[in-house]
Amino acid sequence: MYKSERQQFYAQIEQFWADLYGEEYALYDIYEITEEEVQKIRLATERTGKVFFKTAQLLRNVSNETLLEMGYPEETLRFLRLKTLETESVIARFDFIPHNGSYKCIEMNADTPTFIKELFFVNERICHAFAMENPNAKAEQVLKDLVQESITHSKFSQKTHIVFTAHEQNIEDYYTSLYLMQFVPGAKFTPLHQLHIQRGVGLFDEDGKKIDVLYRQTFPIENLIQDEDEAQNKIGLWLLELVEQNLLTIINPPSAFLLQNKAVQAVIWGLHEEGNAFFTAEEHEWIAEYLLPTYLEEHPFIKKGLRYVKKPVFGREGDTIEIYEADGHLLKEDVQKSYQQYTKVYQQYIEQPKTTFHSEKGKQIGEMLVGSFLISGKPGGIGLRIGGMITNNLSYYLPIGIKKDNV
Repeated sequence: MYKSERQQFYAQIEQFWADLYGEEYALYDIYEITEEEVQKIRLATERTGKVFFKTAQLLRNVSNETLLEMGYPEETLRFLRLKTLETESVIARFDFIPHNGSYKCIEMNADTPTFIKELFFVNERICHAFAMENPNAKAEQVLKDLVQESITHSKFSQKTHIVFTAHEQNIEDYYTSLYLMQFVPGAKFTPLHQLHIQRGVGLFDEDGKKIDVLYRQTFPIENLIQDEDEAQNKIGLWLLELVEQNLLTIINPPSAFLLQNKAVQAVIWGLHEEGNAFFTAEEHEWIAEYLLPTYLEEHPFIKKGLRYVKKPVFGREGDTIEIYEADGHLLKEDVQKSYQQYTKVYQQYIEQPKTTFHSEKGKQIGEMLVGSFLISGKPGGIGLRIGGMITNNLSYYLPIGIKKDNV
């Protein structure tokens, strides 16, 4: 019954990846949330966003040595200091764990977050199917307005050629890009492999037309800088040069990559621990409430007898993450090890709350992680991933809704 109902429901939603990697991804179930919790998550998102955005201003002015210690690739140092848009990130996502009546941020996905169409589009439809109110009811309009605004605020706002790009063969990346592209009149999609670059001249689409704004929602900078063409030209670095030379605007902007590094949270926590006047008294309260102790070494946790998480400063979907007992013994690790080469950060471990849910495998129990979007500094869509102790690419999407009599 569940399987047929689920398939029937998701078959109605075009250009969506209800299944991923041959497994069920989007559940035909709904998690009941109260309006009060929704407001708590939005407040946590807004306040944490302000702390991170303020920290970006600081990081643009620190030494190269500090940035290298934090694990930024050397090739990106000049790029990191660019401020090309008013906002530090157009589309960012925080990952929160509900904790002691509030929410703890485990990371900010500032550069290339996914989980967008699920929360801003699909959640509305599943709430309707389950006769519940959608907590994200107004979020899609906010997303549309601010994505459009990010284009008009770029220096190419007049007669702009806007191209969205992604790996065409990855349906999640491809359909996410097409979903966002519909908000930008006149924009077109060009697959990554069909983009052409002329060093110091410009980036061109498959028709040879020069691109003014490249929307690369799912293509991370740390991958881009490794790109070479058949002649082994470093075309990824050439693209960053175009941005530096004001010959191309990219969205998310360079400052989003600056904030993508998980060591930023260690910087914030270090400034907080020493009571640094960079943050106001109110901002210190926000940091204490919403952030977790995070360092570039594990000793503080072993000294205090606390479990901790070890993760690469650049990484996604739980890949290369390890969880350690208080004595430093490995408790749990992700099987994927794609990001071993990066500097590691160490963060206090806290348990994720568990909930039951329905799936094609029957009734299951899973651990919840709250995803909450920050759109040009404003709270956006929220939703749940549910899986094991480490939320990875095999975790489920669990829609959320508010009971109508609770509104």
